[in-house]
Amino acid sequence: MPKKGRSAKLSGPARIASQSSVFLNIPYDQRFERLYLAYIAGISAFGLLPRAVIEIPGGQRRLDRILELIRLCRYSIHDLSRVELDRRFPCTPRFNMPFELGLAVASSEISDSPHEWFVYEAQDYRILKSLSDVNGTDVYIHGGRVEGVLGQLCSSFVRADRQPTVPQMQRIYRMLKRELPKLILEAGAASPFDARVFRDLCVLASAGADILVR
Repeated sequence: MPKKGRSAKLSGPARIASQSSVFLNIPYDQRFERLYLAYIAGISAFGLLPRAVIEIPGGQRRLDRILELIRLCRYSIHDLSRVELDRRFPCTPRFNMPFELGLAVASSEISDSPHEWFVYEAQDYRILKSLSDVNGTDVYIHGGRVEGVLGQLCSSFVRADRQPTVPQMQRIYRMLKRELPKLILEAGAASPFDARVFRDLCVLASAGADILVR
């Protein structure tokens, strides 16, 4: 598990990480839509707040936005399950997710604010080949399934004040899935990976969690 930073401060104004915020480092495409909803549902069920780069408007360099969000979050989840080559030409692997994991690891070491990071994957042992530098770190294997994500969130946030069950999180997930087309339509968005849609999904998931999880 990552350790609290010990030495130098990050440059810029002092920041205090929100104790309830979770930075989500995941792919944003149609194939990942189910797990995207599962992460929002599950994190919200624990009484935590999902954060993502897509919620922040432009005008600032993407890397700056990522660093700022990581610095403001108590936790981060890094899903490295999409290490395969992109089918579109030119066929290349995705480096964004491991790169952002590196930023979170560095931030956890040099920031005065504590930051815990979690690595998620779909296949067991694959990360030993794709990113051997994290050998010795617990990797949460979700199997590419909604139930897998929700179950692994239970392991990641075992110390959270609120402890939802997987069935409770599944109910929140199904609610998000049912309401998603309406939210996309109301936002005039082209996909679920839109700033307003993300925000509305988080609000809906939090409201559902307040009702279902005591």
